[in-house]
Amino acid sequence: MNFRTEPITINLGPQHPSTHGVFRLRVTLDGEVIVDVEPIFGYLHRGTEKLAEERSYTQIVTLTDRMDYVSSMLNNQAYVIAVEKLAGIDVPERGKFLRVIAGELQRIVSHLVATGFFLQDLGAFGTPLMYCFREREKILELFEMLCGARITVSYMRPGGVFQDAPEDFWPSFRAILDSLPQFMDEIEKLLEENEIVLIRTKNIGVLSAQSAIDNGTSGPVLRASGIAWDIRKSNPYDVYGELDFDIPIGSNGDSYDRFLVRILEIRESLRILEQCWNLIQTGPVRSKVPYFLRPPSGDCYASIESSKGELGFYLVSDGGISPYRCKVRSPSLINLTPLREMLLGWKIADLMVIFGSLDVNMGEVDR
Repeated sequence: MNFRTEPITINLGPQHPSTHGVFRLRVTLDGEVIVDVEPIFGYLHRGTEKLAEERSYTQIVTLTDRMDYVSSMLNNQAYVIAVEKLAGIDVPERGKFLRVIAGELQRIVSHLVATGFFLQDLGAFGTPLMYCFREREKILELFEMLCGARITVSYMRPGGVFQDAPEDFWPSFRAILDSLPQFMDEIEKLLEENEIVLIRTKNIGVLSAQSAIDNGTSGPVLRASGIAWDIRKSNPYDVYGELDFDIPIGSNGDSYDRFLVRILEIRESLRILEQCWNLIQTGPVRSKVPYFLRPPSGDCYASIESSKGELGFYLVSDGGISPYRCKVRSPSLINLTPLREMLLGWKIADLMVIFGSLDVNMGEVDR
């Protein structure tokens, strides 16, 4: 008698706790082995790019908050830099430093959230995530001091930032610079020596350097595959050209390397923030820019290094108060492109580990 197996197709999502957003995977299995994957998204589409055509250049800042809602400061930064490039606006030095401070704090928040949820996907329920959220809470309180909001901040403006940091911001900022390195030492030691973490992530979901480049990936996903590419270094914006920091990279391009690169990037962000603490000077934080800004007819593209990778805005102006076209290059969407090849051949238990290591945000994917 000949025995044979039949493939079975299952749906993960769109409502699934480990997708961290409304994302659906149609997975075909041979036993427990993944033989085909079809990613399906679009459940969170809100028409952000079309809405931008009906709002002034300043009003669009609020729309960017709601793309990658774990990195709203960085979304603001990418957009306003594009507007400034289009309109030829200069930014005061203190305004640039405040942007970098807010952006690097946001990068730390995003990586803490990614690390906490990644460990939860591995089965470490609750405790590591709450440790990361405890540190995240301290930074969100700083955001509240800066602009009155914690998540959807709308802090940055074409020409600078909404307002200067209040006096009570700086002691709290200094306290985070002093305390967070110790927390990173603890969590790195806790996880690097954890046998379960190593078994579940080492050599799992490998993305080669060539494949990472071919698929257009960026951010920690690209750097974990050994490619030292960071827009803050290759095309510095704001004051990054004045700051000294390294680009952490991985060696294997596996789930462990993607997780470890984010840990190392938090350390580099702290290094950048320490330099900002020493270098920032007094002065204006925003250039005088009309509320209803009318850039000259033309187009431009500007991008930054967000927590997920290259976040870019392509703007087309017809001389009016709203852009004729606003196109977003979201890193989360492009970092999903190699997902299928990364999953094929692995077991269903590895699926969420590999997917979680990409750290995608569905608000940014669908827009």
